[in-house]
Amino acid sequence: MNSGLGEDIAPLAEAPAAEAGQPETHPVHDIAPNTEVQGVAASPGTAIGPVYVEAPVQFDYPEKASDAAAEQQKLSAAIKQAHADLADSVAKASQPQAREIMAMHQELLEDPSLADGAAERMGKGLSAAAAWWSEIDSAATLQAASPDALLAERAADIRDIGRRVMAILCDTPLPQKPDTPYIWVAEDIGPSDVVNMDPAKVLGMVTAGGGASSHSAILARSLGIPALVAMGGAVMTLKQGTEVILNGEAGTLWVAPEAEQLAQAKARQQQEKALAEQAWATRDQHAATRDGHRVEVCANLGETAKAVEAVEAGAEGVGLLRTEFVFMAQSSAPGLDAQIAEYKKAIDALDGRPLVARTLDVGGDKPLPYWPVPKEENPFLGVRGIRLCMQKPELLETQLRALLTAAGDQPIRIMFPMVADWSEWRWAKDMFDQVQAEVQARDVQVGIMVEVPSAALNAQVFAEEADFFSIGTNDLTQYTLAVDRGNGELASLSDGLNPAVLRLIKMTVDAAHAKGKWVGVCGELGSDPKALPLLVGLGVDELSVSLKRVPLVKAQVRDWSLSECQQLAEQALRASDANAVRALVGEAK
Repeated sequence: MNSGLGEDIAPLAEAPAAEAGQPETHPVHDIAPNTEVQGVAASPGTAIGPVYVEAPVQFDYPEKASDAAAEQQKLSAAIKQAHADLADSVAKASQPQAREIMAMHQELLEDPSLADGAAERMGKGLSAAAAWWSEIDSAATLQAASPDALLAERAADIRDIGRRVMAILCDTPLPQKPDTPYIWVAEDIGPSDVVNMDPAKVLGMVTAGGGASSHSAILARSLGIPALVAMGGAVMTLKQGTEVILNGEAGTLWVAPEAEQLAQAKARQQQEKALAEQAWATRDQHAATRDGHRVEVCANLGETAKAVEAVEAGAEGVGLLRTEFVFMAQSSAPGLDAQIAEYKKAIDALDGRPLVARTLDVGGDKPLPYWPVPKEENPFLGVRGIRLCMQKPELLETQLRALLTAAGDQPIRIMFPMVADWSEWRWAKDMFDQVQAEVQARDVQVGIMVEVPSAALNAQVFAEEADFFSIGTNDLTQYTLAVDRGNGELASLSDGLNPAVLRLIKMTVDAAHAKGKWVGVCGELGSDPKALPLLVGLGVDELSVSLKRVPLVKAQVRDWSLSECQQLAEQALRASDANAVRALVGEAK
């Protein structure tokens, strides 16, 4: 057997030693009481409570089997059951991101290479469980070793579906969570674990590995649950029920705190609650600095049905509608009428507020079942976003027609993802012009996502034609720093406040403003309290954040003056690294 992918999995027969080339294991030391451990912040907020440490599941199974046909039948039945369980999870999930992830897990289970690889191993005498886990281990280890963020994150997803099938094959139930509120600690928390948890019981989430852009971290933020990642293996040694303080903004975990630290944390928690209540009470007020500078605060949405909640939360529009939800988990491409009806839900709910819709952004980590694409060694640098649409222009043409038709007289802003080159923009803009000439929507703008450095560096050229830019800080940070945002070991380096990233944002803003165009930020950086004054100071006109963060971000804008923000931004651009930038903002407030 291989390393076990973080699970304590042992066959009844003695397992051979780990194969050469497996990742080195590092010694883990117990954490002393009243000790603060530094990790990486993944979701803001303070959580105080007892830990529930989810120990790796141990699956017992025979290594060998004599009847390959019978073992194949067992595995097929287990995969079928796991697929049905995932379908049930998709139906129950309330979060659009969760549904997308579960649908993707269904696709992974349907991958014939996993079943074929296991069948070949069973033909050589392995049991169904041994063959399946060996194949899962091999596939996930290969993915995790890749420097590509997409492949590294997919390793956790492969582990997740592998564990589902193993639980069925070995008749071993997965761990049951406590009945009382707890802070969840685990080696890694799979996306399906987050989907199936009870948010009312989970006070916070802590993982030994992972990154701030992992699927589970994204889901934690969307649910408003404080979370830390990349804490190291020592957190797995915590005794069940140990009281801890989780600081989701500072990225720290205080273990077995003394009375003084506990009192301070409770006071901070009460302050956060009071600020949240105050922010909610003033959510319909404009986001303006103390000296009157307006910044629009909008919501990032993964489905049109949430537009009603966005308006209720005080959002001044939708700054990012991820239109992939219309296309995913479907057996065929949605037609024009179906798309019009879907987009119109959000447009009607916004009641005159602008809707910024990102056109179809699939490929790589978001494949469509009816649109197979060749496997690539590095999908994040391959055919994705607008490049993929260029191969299937009819899909983009239908989507543009649907968006413009659904808008009618209401404001619609359409942006193209992953534009890196002028030729890509011209191709997309030409198609837009042709469709708009026929539909003639009344209030429409067209722009691009700034996600790769080339778009920022060439912003002055794009600004000649584009009506606006929307900066996707997650990808822009990854591409600028050459840091895999899904790699927990590099999580501390993947910081959008690195001066290099800030300079690219400034270049984009300056180029846009020189031509009278506006710039938004729709990446995770817009929700970071330390980043907010810098983005305002750099001249960003719009911040689009997760639904639950809208009132707080509006309130935080009101705490600053534009002059303070501009001064901080100038200093940040001269800073040495992201830590220096964060310290700079911390000293200012």
